Amino acid sequence: MSGANQVFEDDGAAAIYDAFNQWSAGDDFYRALARQSGGRVLDLGCGTGMLACRIASDGRDVTGVDPAEAMLRVARARPGADEVTWVNSNGQRLDLTQRFDLIYMTGHAFQALLTDEDVLAVLSNVVRHLAADGRFAFETRNPAAQAWRRWTPARTRTVVETAEHGRIEQCFDAVADDRTGVVAITQHDHYLDTGVRRAGHSRIRFISQDHVSDLLTRAGLAAVAWYGDWDRGPFTAASREIIAVTRGA
Repeated sequence: MSGANQVFEDDGAAAIYDAFNQWSAGDDFYRALARQSGGRVLDLGCGTGMLACRIASDGRDVTGVDPAEAMLRVARARPGADEVTWVNSNGQRLDLTQRFDLIYMTGHAFQALLTDEDVLAVLSNVVRHLAADGRFAFETRNPAAQAWRRWTPARTRTVVETAEHGRIEQCFDAVADDRTGVVAITQHDHYLDTGVRRAGHSRIRFISQDHVSDLLTRAGLAAVAWYGDWDRGPFTAASREIIAVTRGA
């Protein structure tokens, strides 16, 4: 959302993204929210469009927005893509005429906002695009869980079989800046059947639940619920996720 994720601008990385990021409990969570909303849905940071297309197949009016054209090219080629309106934009500059009953950011897209100024610009824009009783939901990793310490090549190595590229091995390493909460991530892709190796770079930010709450208030949003997992368990200091469901204040 902020230009911090160069890896998603790469056509090769976008083409294999779904092979390593399949349907998850988080997708079920947002799909359920969309069903409850009963109206228009905005997927902010839609990536390759898997969730947006699934929600559209439920009969919802869906708009998918992403700043990475490479990801949108994959999204537009998906089955059911014609049922979604696709927009190439970041959250800070988005300017649509519609108002939405549900806006969500998933895939930890919120963490691509590296400064409070970026967060506030996106949140203020969310408020402007929400319907009168609309909801905005998103998740961000709890910094207390220190997920980045587990992002080492040995602990993240995964191999998948793809129809187009054969076997691909993917792993990550990460370096954290304790002062800013920004973590620099390197994604390593090894195409095992051809020997090709590629590396992509991204940065994300970790902030506390209290910090998130303060930014929501400053932007004119109020929390409806805070969850710590996709089963809607309450957020605690030990939770790995900070999942927020909000409305306009």
